[in-house]
Amino acid sequence: MLCEILQVITRESLLVAQREDLRRVMEMLNLSEQHARTLLIYHRWDVEKVFAVFVEKGKDKLFGEAGVTAKSCKIKHAPAAMTCEVCMEDIPKHKATTMDCGHCFCNNCWTEHFVVKINEGKSRRITCMAYKCTAICDEAIVRNLVSARDPDLAERFERFLLESYIEDNQRVKWCPSVPHCGNAIRVEDEKLCEVECTCGVQFCFSCSSEAHSPCSCLMWELWVKKCRDESETVNWITVNTKSCPKCYKSVEKNGGCNLVSCICGQSFCWLCGGATGREHTWTSIAGHSCGRFKEDQEKQAERAKRDLNRYMHYHNRYKAHTDSFKLESKLKETIESQILMLEGKESELKDFSWLTNGLNRLFRSRRVLSYSYPFAFYMFGEDLFGDEMTPVEREMKQNLFEDQQQQLEENVEKLSKALEEKYDGLEDDNLKQSRMQLINLSVITDRLCKSMYECIENDLLGSLKLATHNIAAYKSKGVERASELLVRATKGNNSISCLQTSSSISATGGTVEVGRSSSSSLNFENGCPSRKRSKREAFGNVLFDLNLPAEVIDKS
Repeated sequence: MLCEILQVITRESLLVAQREDLRRVMEMLNLSEQHARTLLIYHRWDVEKVFAVFVEKGKDKLFGEAGVTAKSCKIKHAPAAMTCEVCMEDIPKHKATTMDCGHCFCNNCWTEHFVVKINEGKSRRITCMAYKCTAICDEAIVRNLVSARDPDLAERFERFLLESYIEDNQRVKWCPSVPHCGNAIRVEDEKLCEVECTCGVQFCFSCSSEAHSPCSCLMWELWVKKCRDESETVNWITVNTKSCPKCYKSVEKNGGCNLVSCICGQSFCWLCGGATGREHTWTSIAGHSCGRFKEDQEKQAERAKRDLNRYMHYHNRYKAHTDSFKLESKLKETIESQILMLEGKESELKDFSWLTNGLNRLFRSRRVLSYSYPFAFYMFGEDLFGDEMTPVEREMKQNLFEDQQQQLEENVEKLSKALEEKYDGLEDDNLKQSRMQLINLSVITDRLCKSMYECIENDLLGSLKLATHNIAAYKSKGVERASELLVRATKGNNSISCLQTSSSISATGGTVEVGRSSSSSLNFENGCPSRKRSKREAFGNVLFDLNLPAEVIDKS
């Protein structure tokens, strides 16, 4: 399935979305809001899973696993005074509290227990103090007792309950923007997708990294670590230096003679690394002879050099296309200004969406082409799939992939060059001709990009037997962008909601910076720094299907 609808809603809408899930469970199982929240937090806010467990295992099993007490077990005819089993003090009845599970302790002990749990970040599921009791405490009791001692901590408890809809929900994730924009993304069905937040950040919903298709999440994680790691520097040192046998520092040879000296004064043979004297002749080095061939050392050095060259091949091309993508992003403003000038001229052409369509296809194809190099590095290497393919199969699949990659690369460069042309200065005849060329080039580029993407998804990753690597579905228009929406219930399948936690609804769009850890807090009361909003598209979100003939597009 594809992610089709993106929505941005405010903090009030977040509460509405949370209460809608609570309402469904409350009505279906005839529960209070507290017990419904306990069930949903335990099942990570998956309403359908709650209903499935209820049907398969029954009500008692469902409640028992989540720590919900189905029936109140409050003490009847309790004495006027009692002894707390925790602090062993005699207290009057009105200073003790009984939970739904039937366990009763003094309010001071309950409060201490709640405070400790909240400070430990376990406020979403605070269990009873009694030995081996897994019942979840009533959130209303927690709120009342804690607020009497520490109102700020009680407010923090409330925020944790609100955050649980995001932190504990498998279908909701924070936007990974830095600094944090205060948004979160919710996906109804398809979790393996790439989305764009209203702040402009595009990311993979599965791993919260930047959008990286056609790389799988594991491939991208390894690639980022490899680029950030110093392992390649170590490889270079292994290939180009030798260790001094005395001080063990790395020494690089700067002359032709194989008798080298370290800064510590030790002389050694460059060929084998053995310590020697300082004197040497044309035929020998004093106190040393290394005419014997050592296969292991030669193979190790040769392999390190080969691995380094292979990594640099893929990294240089990945970085080149990434840099090109950043530079081509500036074309958007140029195209917008050209469209405004063309619309102001008297011309037979009235619609110029073919320019924006071509630009979108360029962005999508350039991004796929860029990430195809990290994919190829791991797909045809031995780190991940050494046992998946024979050398003959690997060579055959690599040739097939590289042929498609080369064709796409060629057309992406052509499309990039075509979009840099000054269309606002062309006459009508030349403009029509350029228009047809750009449309055809956009269609060809998109088809090649989709063909390579499907080859990766089906023929390469789909044929793996020992591992499973999935990628997001291909979209010609690129990563789907979230859009602002009024507070209302979202209907239909395959929908995504972008949840915005903000302090107020104002023209400045004030938001709160939120950490992604469970211990972070949302301060809805205090003032919040403003968030930079991405500017609105000048020509809307409507994209034409470039597979249609140009005449049909013009009529549209």
